[in-house]
Amino acid sequence: MDYPIFRDSLCFQGRFIFAASHNIVTPMAAHPVLFISHGSPMFAVEPGLLGPKLARLGQQLADVSAVLVVSAHWQTRGVSVSSTPTPETVHDFGGFPEQLYRLQYPATGAPAVATDAAALLAGAGFNVSLDERRGLDHGAWVPLMHLYPRAHVPVFQVSLPVDIDTVGATRLGAALAPLRERGVLLVGSGSLTHNLQDYFHGTAASTAYAQQFVDWMRQRLQSRNRDELQHYRRLAPQAARAHPSEEHLLPLLVAFGASHDGDRFLPIEGGIDHGVLSMDSFAWGLPGHATH
Repeated sequence: MDYPIFRDSLCFQGRFIFAASHNIVTPMAAHPVLFISHGSPMFAVEPGLLGPKLARLGQQLADVSAVLVVSAHWQTRGVSVSSTPTPETVHDFGGFPEQLYRLQYPATGAPAVATDAAALLAGAGFNVSLDERRGLDHGAWVPLMHLYPRAHVPVFQVSLPVDIDTVGATRLGAALAPLRERGVLLVGSGSLTHNLQDYFHGTAASTAYAQQFVDWMRQRLQSRNRDELQHYRRLAPQAARAHPSEEHLLPLLVAFGASHDGDRFLPIEGGIDHGVLSMDSFAWGLPGHATH
């Protein structure tokens, strides 16, 4: 398989072999893809069921060269890629305890890899720009505080176009998939269910609809039923209630699009907060020895 964008590198952390006589790069292995339900910003200080599992997973994924996050909280016209060398920790929320606003996630950026990501997206037909000032929104840094608490892995983000649909989100993920073979961990960050009105005002009895939607999604992800996933809003039970708007589910389609048919698929149980906010997450392509 030929990836011309990577031809200048002889080897990238052991992931590529450069065949000079043929002018191609041969991928050695692909890093995993994750979808993480980040819940509310309180997830940063209330890890629940999911936080410790992400911490263990981060310890097992120690050879990552950079993390690319597609977050529900960054939407733009066209696609933007953050190339900030030292991104700030953005507290893009209000009305939460003061301790959240004191938290910092001092990871460096990954400008060179961000430039490569932009080139891949442009090659796939997306209208792309680089953003040299963008910080990390809470859809990125909150789950990463559990996955990589030392903030020692470079992080950058790719935005969701404001007009993207499920088909486009899947295509966005597929365009980014070659980065997996450069040691980049791709993370879609959203929520498997995300009805904030129910979250703040619902009761435990509301759990039934959220669980029905979760079960349907998990089954389609397990069977890699791309068509039904892309048409979930018409086919899945309680889809409009689980997602009154789509921005928190689209990162799941991005992650799915970046996965391959041969990837090992693992659900990561996160429970359902307040009866309606599913924290379930998913991984594709984990090594066979990895646990969650």
